[in-house]
Amino acid sequence: MAEITAANVKELRERTGAGMMDCKKALGENEGDMEAAIDWLRTKGLAAAAKKAGRTAAEGLVGIAVRGTKGAVVEINSETDFVAKNEQFQEFVRTVAGLALDTGSDAVALKAAAWPAGGTVEEKLTANIATIGEHQSLRRAALLEVGDGVVVSYVHNAAAPGLGKIGVLVALESAGDKAALEALGRQLAMHIAAANPLALRGEELDPELVERERAIAAEKAKESGKPENIVEKMVEGAVAKFRKEMAFLSQLFVIDNKTRVEDVVAAEAKKVGAPIAVAGFVRFQLGEGIEKKESDFAAEVAAVSGGAARAEPVA
Repeated sequence: MAEITAANVKELRERTGAGMMDCKKALGENEGDMEAAIDWLRTKGLAAAAKKAGRTAAEGLVGIAVRGTKGAVVEINSETDFVAKNEQFQEFVRTVAGLALDTGSDAVALKAAAWPAGGTVEEKLTANIATIGEHQSLRRAALLEVGDGVVVSYVHNAAAPGLGKIGVLVALESAGDKAALEALGRQLAMHIAAANPLALRGEELDPELVERERAIAAEKAKESGKPENIVEKMVEGAVAKFRKEMAFLSQLFVIDNKTRVEDVVAAEAKKVGAPIAVAGFVRFQLGEGIEKKESDFAAEVAAVSGGAARAEPVA
């Protein structure tokens, strides 16, 4: 049997990103042949990646890219926040966001898009799962574009340029001064990150969401004991308030908390000398809507070791 040296293991780790023990085993299984060991790891790595697909991936990064008058935002999840600090993962998210500028909001089309170094985005993602050792998933993507104007991005608490846990795009249609529009767009994007509007206008809110709010308001109003005609007015008033508070243009601007966003935009239009229309916005918050699985680490250890896990006292 060929001698497996620490240098061989180190080289294989650097070339594949696989774990030390996996590299040592791969070399042993292939009599020290480096290329054969790489192929062996790829085969075993891909099989391991498939097994990891059942794990909940609720961490990761939101990535944003802007080019000219279009912007894209993607969410790529991982199992732990630790992976979000991995340079390989960060570069993957950054590249995928750039590719989304051309593929658009369809996550399926984005997965099938060509990867710059060969293969597809999905194949690169599978390879990353094998080398990083955690399940990852390309969850969603969105694209905004204007004919004349700007698309501005903002990442809250950025982990790296264009990468973070909350990413916002806002699109402004206007023939006005682009530098002024960029400045306004950044303020609006920061507002969206903080205030989390659910639609551009009140009438564009999800009807199911509005009806749910109406039902809650109705129950509260009935408990007041007031006459039915008053109850109806109370319910309609509560729904109207909900629409204003949840719609972007009617929200109070977070910077002064007294001027409505639509009035801020109108005032800026006078300064830039041209009308400004908010064409749309996108806000991605990492993991929103994903139910995280709670794991019993002690039980997992017991299962692996074949016996009951023993709790050690903490000094």
